[in-house]
Amino acid sequence: METIEEQQSQEKHNHNHDHDHEHGKMPIVLYFIGLALAVIALFLNEDYQLMRNILFSIATISAGYHVIILEGLGETIENSKVQKKFMPNSHILMGLAAIGASLMGNFWEGTLLILIFSGAHFLEDYAEGRSKREITKLLEMNPTTARLIQPDGSTKNVDVSELKVGDQLQVLNGDQVPIDGVILSGSTSIDESSINGESIPKEKSKGDDVFGSTINGTGTFTMEVTKENKDTVFSKILQLVNQNQDNQTKAASIIQKFEPKYVTVVLIAIPLFMLLAPFLLDWTWSQSIYRGLVLLVAASPCALAAATVSVTLSTTSNLAKKGVLSKGSSYLSQLADTQAIAFDKTGTLTKGKPEVTNYYFADSVNEENMIDIVVALEKESNHPLADAILRKFEQKNKLTIEVENQIGKGLTGDYKGRNYRIGKPTSFDDVSDEYSRLNNEWSSEGKTVVYVAVDEAVIGLIALMDVPSEHAKETIDYFREQGIHTTLITGDSEMTGKAVAKQLGIDEVIANVMPEDKSRIIDEQKEKYGVVTMVGDGVNDAPALVNADVGIAMGDGTDVAVEVSDLVLMQNDLSKLVQSHNISTKMNRVIWQNVIFSMAVVAFLVVVSFLGLTDIAISVIIHEGSTLVVILNGLRLLRSNSKPIKN
Repeated sequence: METIEEQQSQEKHNHNHDHDHEHGKMPIVLYFIGLALAVIALFLNEDYQLMRNILFSIATISAGYHVIILEGLGETIENSKVQKKFMPNSHILMGLAAIGASLMGNFWEGTLLILIFSGAHFLEDYAEGRSKREITKLLEMNPTTARLIQPDGSTKNVDVSELKVGDQLQVLNGDQVPIDGVILSGSTSIDESSINGESIPKEKSKGDDVFGSTINGTGTFTMEVTKENKDTVFSKILQLVNQNQDNQTKAASIIQKFEPKYVTVVLIAIPLFMLLAPFLLDWTWSQSIYRGLVLLVAASPCALAAATVSVTLSTTSNLAKKGVLSKGSSYLSQLADTQAIAFDKTGTLTKGKPEVTNYYFADSVNEENMIDIVVALEKESNHPLADAILRKFEQKNKLTIEVENQIGKGLTGDYKGRNYRIGKPTSFDDVSDEYSRLNNEWSSEGKTVVYVAVDEAVIGLIALMDVPSEHAKETIDYFREQGIHTTLITGDSEMTGKAVAKQLGIDEVIANVMPEDKSRIIDEQKEKYGVVTMVGDGVNDAPALVNADVGIAMGDGTDVAVEVSDLVLMQNDLSKLVQSHNISTKMNRVIWQNVIFSMAVVAFLVVVSFLGLTDIAISVIIHEGSTLVVILNGLRLLRSNSKPIKN
């Protein structure tokens, strides 16, 4: 957990960057003024040496004002005040090297150092900005106006922020859907890529949900507002995007904590080197001071500081475009290190809605007539099983039956002098062996069975199940191939849990659990396996999502689950989980590539500087070149593709 001082330091850091944005292009203008002055000084001959040195000095101050004075010296002072101890910024090393070179009469080398260092810094800012722009393209999709339908049927353009739940809107072809709602009339296809990352438009008609920021196709429809603007799916996404830019990976935070200590050691070691070298190495004072300044440049950890920034921003940006929102890259880093992953069942591994999987009617029964009666009975029920039966069966002849829903017995109604009932198996007596056998067989597969009876004589049965979602099997296979332990945690019965686990190939099943049990189970998994990820969608998953090293919510899940999770998979698409693990693994690999490369360059420059094989200019070029290399290496992840999941 952050200390108050660390929080204050972060706030100050954020303030400094806000301050930078307020200045707009001024740092760039000052840099080019400095560059122009340096070029003019270079064209002056030696008769104007004093003027040259003055121009080089002004050029150094102008080009380095933002990077050296504001960021180097300014942040060192501010951070030291907040932390109540010396917290130097690595940029002051370059400033001291430039001052030292100028004091020794090497004005051009001091100016060149600052020009290259500041130029590289601005390129680094541009690279970071490119990553952030990839993420914040979402902001440009935020709708601002809507066509509000007036009581007289006319429409009026209003600001989206003025809309209230229950308002009716008109959305024309090609328009942006202004806010979350449900279609009242009309049909269309909608591009929902801003919400779920999918490029294929979805067909929509009366009763279907629509989401703000998505793009309407060729149809026109009317809709009713179901959420206020601040509560829409897109608003939640924007909140997560903002959090992306503040959170850091573990590697990044370690580097930031390490940087002030490293710079302090350099500030102590270099003066000692300058003082002792004339006595120990028989150098002149001039040689000692100059080589000390070269070492000062060589030892600056700029590339190391940049090793993680472009990588993490590129990764979160890439995943955002694929429909995965993370609250910070540290969670992606943890996801890559996952050793065990636990899944909720309903709505996560399964579709969350039961479907009819099997049905059987006696040979003596006219199946078409029986289906008409079943549909007529179920139409009067609001039970989820009724919805599943109505989705499965189509009524050929419309029947009207007065239906009674009897607790413990099910649905019952009379038609043409006979009583029909649909209920659970335990509510029937004297059931034939054939129906009992099918009931036992289907129940053992985790299915819910209902009997259909005429005058209490069972003449058929229907099996329903919350079936595995698309990509569930391939997702489990992927994690098992990676050597990651998979667990199904469910409040459902053990029989149902094991049936689903068997279908998907899950390693372990923990059933009949309460929400508070899920959190305890995550603790046990951490103890047994190490880094644990939890994937869920409901309020009952929230304790486990919070407790896991990485909590992942399904995009269609409850607001609570989304709020407390670390990553969100839009549209309940488990293939996005595989993509996330794939790309986060690449992210960790690229971070360590950058860290090792950066440290190797610093070590190389320190050795050749100590041996007198380089000067300030060459050292700066190699040093800043390495910084650009790690940034460009990180930007590769903007376009990184994960392995496609098998169909």
